[in-house]
Amino acid sequence: MPGDYYQTLGVTRDANKDEIKRAYRRLARKYHPDVNKEPGAEEKFKEINRAYEVLSEPEIRQRYDQFGEAGVSSGGAQGFDVGNMGDFADIFETIFGGFGGGMGGQQRGRRRANGPTRGDDLRLDLQLTFQEAIFGGEKEIRIPHLESCQVCEGTGAKPGTGVKTCGTCNGAGQVRRATRTPFGSFAQVSTCPTCNGTGEVIEEKCEACNGVGRKQETKKLKITIPAGVDDGTRLRVGKEGDAGLRGGPAGDLYVFLMVETDKNFVREGMNIRSNLEVSYLQAILGCRLEVDTVDGKAELTIPAGTQPNTVLTLENKGVPKLGNATIRGDHLITIKVQIPTRINSEERELLERLATIKGESHGKGGLEGFLGGLFHK
Repeated sequence: MPGDYYQTLGVTRDANKDEIKRAYRRLARKYHPDVNKEPGAEEKFKEINRAYEVLSEPEIRQRYDQFGEAGVSSGGAQGFDVGNMGDFADIFETIFGGFGGGMGGQQRGRRRANGPTRGDDLRLDLQLTFQEAIFGGEKEIRIPHLESCQVCEGTGAKPGTGVKTCGTCNGAGQVRRATRTPFGSFAQVSTCPTCNGTGEVIEEKCEACNGVGRKQETKKLKITIPAGVDDGTRLRVGKEGDAGLRGGPAGDLYVFLMVETDKNFVREGMNIRSNLEVSYLQAILGCRLEVDTVDGKAELTIPAGTQPNTVLTLENKGVPKLGNATIRGDHLITIKVQIPTRINSEERELLERLATIKGESHGKGGLEGFLGGLFHK
């Protein structure tokens, strides 16, 4: 099963088109088979191409965000531009970025640590009945997640107070410790334990959230299940994950669907299968019967002379196509002919008379020969 395409390119789910393109160019240059001869590089290159193929096209990306691989497996963007992969500036930044050191690098790190941080994505497993998966509809769910504290508005500081520079690291977000060894003195740099690398501390903690800025809450939410979803389909509900830190955006909620089995119907892609038992007389003479479908009762014509395990089709009674519910599969019904193990004397007499007639016309007689010739492949 393909991995997450955002992780493949190393971008966030809210990355814009330019960020996705830059990430693709860097990785494509790194793993191109003409450049990288390591085992697995070619397969990695194909994964990168597929990820860019999906995420670079807004419509396909939207389907992927909502349904996952199921929403794009039947087709994707074709003929995307893979030219100009040798963007040397991007490659240089990828390889050497972060090794600049110095105070400038520390200041950039502080800005990132102090800035808004996106909240975590959440996962919820939701069980559906067979019918709910076929026709979709609204479902109410309850999700425990972190919400931004309303008292301090997510800052973690008691109303009327603010933040101050951390006294342990003097706002650097890092502490440096010198260690003497027989080989000389070495400096060890680590994240400041007081401010956790932010360079700032809260003057007084918000009592409602204990200075965290977020609180655990359980929320009721109504989500729409599209018609035609299947077991394992993934739905994305934007901005319903954990709240971000310091005013950052909330993460997303991913709902993974699990579909219950049905005692009468079996799903095969967009088609539905079921069995129908008929008597040997109904199979010989033909008839019209009411059968169960996902839409309710429907009339099925059993042609005269129907053989065991014949498959009859009710068109457009199957599963709606995911994303286009006006297109539906078929309902395929396998005929199971019931042969009685016991018959009364009157039935036997009638069958023997019929067997005699059939035997005379086909050069063989007897009830066994007649019954043996009733059903054949």
